[in-house]
Amino acid sequence: MITLSLIGIGTGNVDHVTLAAVRALNAADVVFLPRKGEAKSDLIDLRRVLCGELLESKSTTQVIEFDLPARDSERQYLSAVDEWHNAIASVWAELMNKHLPNGGRVGMLVWGDPSLYDSSLRIAKRLTGSGRAVEVNVVPGITSLQVLTAEHKIPLNALAEPIQITTGRRLRERGWPSDAATVAVMLDSGGAFTTLPQADTYIWWGAYLGMDKQCLIKGLLSEVSDEIIERRAALREMHGWIMDIYLIAKQPLL
Repeated sequence: MITLSLIGIGTGNVDHVTLAAVRALNAADVVFLPRKGEAKSDLIDLRRVLCGELLESKSTTQVIEFDLPARDSERQYLSAVDEWHNAIASVWAELMNKHLPNGGRVGMLVWGDPSLYDSSLRIAKRLTGSGRAVEVNVVPGITSLQVLTAEHKIPLNALAEPIQITTGRRLRERGWPSDAATVAVMLDSGGAFTTLPQADTYIWWGAYLGMDKQCLIKGLLSEVSDEIIERRAALREMHGWIMDIYLIAKQPLL
């Protein structure tokens, strides 16, 4: 039997890792760390730092790195993601067979929380659905959305009003959700907010949240939209990758 723990590690800041996550990490026989290429080497570097700081001296946990399969960006999105998830599940299975042939406990460090715009649970489901004896545990983590609101010192929602969490692609395709006063936008390839009315929309934007390179911008879209686009492009050029998220609302949230 394999016990697979999907451990939410927040934004990579060691101060944001919960005690439950630390216990799960130290209870694992092996932790698998994915490499995503040189352009995103910061991501595995942060995972290495977390393991170095959080694994206890008496821990027997092994840390194993592996190359994450790449997604085919030329194919239709959903079919490409489906194939990509199959490939990742196959790699996970091979690693488990190699390093834990007689069963044991596996830890996977997941950015943010495994339940919010992350596919680790879907990939793990492919393992359990294949007939493998895999039990999945989830350790929740602090999300970038929580860090965004904390750093901007705002609540997530306007008083007594609903919110919606969506993606940049959906915002471009469908515009402002009709039943939401506040919208949280994730996985935006850049500038979906420019499709919205600029004069009466507020934005709270953040990149690399919780990291030493964190960047925050807020204000009316009419005043800060161009600044965000320019800063985002410069940061991506500087670091080779970017993680950002933002809240938009029709009124100030305080």
